[in-house]
Amino acid sequence: MTNVLVSHADEPIGRRVVKALFHDKEVASILAVGDGPPPRSFDRYLGGSEPRVHYSRVDLAKHRPASDLFHSASFRSAEIDTVVHIPRHGAAASESAPIVSGLPERTAETRLILQNCLETGSIRNLVALGSAFVYRLVPGNANRLDEDCELDLDPDVAPDIRSWIDCDMIFHGEVHNDRMRVVLLRVPTVVASGGYVYFNPSLVGRPGPRVRALGYDPICALVSDKDVARAVVNAVQSETSGIFNIAGTEAVPLSVLARWTRRTALPIPGPLLGWYTAGARLVGAETHQAADGPHLRYGFTLDTSRAERYLAFRPSDRIGLARAGDGAMRLETASV
Repeated sequence: MTNVLVSHADEPIGRRVVKALFHDKEVASILAVGDGPPPRSFDRYLGGSEPRVHYSRVDLAKHRPASDLFHSASFRSAEIDTVVHIPRHGAAASESAPIVSGLPERTAETRLILQNCLETGSIRNLVALGSAFVYRLVPGNANRLDEDCELDLDPDVAPDIRSWIDCDMIFHGEVHNDRMRVVLLRVPTVVASGGYVYFNPSLVGRPGPRVRALGYDPICALVSDKDVARAVVNAVQSETSGIFNIAGTEAVPLSVLARWTRRTALPIPGPLLGWYTAGARLVGAETHQAADGPHLRYGFTLDTSRAERYLAFRPSDRIGLARAGDGAMRLETASV
C-alpha cells in the first residue's frame, strides 16, 4: 500500500489527481496540500472517523513552511512514501509569476520539494508533472517529439518556458537516483471539462486580446485532465523511473484554443512584435507572455509510446467540441 502527498491539490488538476488516487485500492492514504482552504469537493473525502484523505494548507514555494511540513510529526505519522508534484496552474498561475528567493516561484518550489524529498528518508517515489513546451521546435507543424528530443536552451526563450525547462532539468538530474524513484511526465495543453485549458504558456493570463506573428498558427497537442490523472496513478504504481510524454489523440490549432478561451490574438507582422513588447514594457503594460517565440510559430505532437510501454498509459478520453448552454462552442472531454 502507498501513502501519497499531492501538491497544489486545491487546484483543478490537483483535485482530479486526488480523486483518481482516492479510488485506487493500492493507495492507503493521501495528504493533499494546497495554498488555500480545502476544496468543497473534498468534503466527502475528509469526513468519517478514519478519513483516507487529509488536507494541509502549506506554501511549498517557501523554505520554512515546506521544511516544517516534511519534518513534522504529522508527516511522519502519515508514513508518506510517495510525493506527486502538480505545479501551480489555477487562478493564481494566471498572474505574473512571482519571484521567490531570486527564482520564479515554479522553479523555487521544484527545488524545495526535491530537496525535502531527498532529505526525508521515507520518500521512495517522486512523480512530477512537467511541460512538453520545453522541447526545441523547428519550423513547421511536423514536429513529432519523443523524450530524447533536445530541449530549447536558447537564451532568449520566453521566461515562462525557461522556468519549465529549469524544473525539467532539476528532475532530470535525479532520474537515476538509486534511493528514490523519479518520474517526470511531460504534458502538452491540458483540457478540463467546461473547456478550461492549463499548462499552455501561450494562453496564460487573463482573457483578452493579444498579438501573434502573422502567418503562423501552430498545432497544439492536447490531453484531458482525467488522462493526466490516470497517467499519474500509473506512474505511482509503476516501478519504472524516467521521463515520459503524456498526450491524448487530438491536436488543434492555437487560434482555435485562443478563440474558445477568449484569448484571441491579433496577427501582426513579425518585425513589429519586438516593438510591441518593448513598448508594452516601457509603459508598464502586462503582456502576459512573450509575443513571439517558437511555441507561437511552430506546432508539435508527442510520441507517447514510451509511456504506453512502461506505464501502461493510453488516453481514454476524447476531446472535441460541445455546445454550451449559451450556444457557444467550446472544448469538452468525454470518455471514449
